[in-house]
Amino acid sequence: MKLSKSIVIIPAVLLSFSISTLVQADGAELFKTKTCWGCHGKDAKSPLLPIYPRLAGQNADYAFNQMMDIKSGARANGQSAAMKGVMSVVNEAEMREIATWLSTQ
Repeated sequence: MKLSKSIVIIPAVLLSFSISTLVQADGAELFKTKTCWGCHGKDAKSPLLPIYPRLAGQNADYAFNQMMDIKSGARANGQSAAMKGVMSVVNEAEMREIATWLSTQ
């Protein structure tokens, strides 16, 4: 019985690590292709201008909600006008992947 549980558990654990790595890779790629790094820095730690936020290490839900609010217009202060144009080409799933990646940096 112990052997059969191990046969099921080990592949499940390996799959979860693979999916986690895939999401992080996709988030990193999206951060680049959606031009986020143009203002926030390639590492999300060194923004182009001091008024732009450092995004690395940000809570994933907070980052996601900020992106959603900018896209919807619920957030329309500070630099959000510049972000609105960028967010128009990022869908909700991509926002989630970017936010998850940012939280791991």
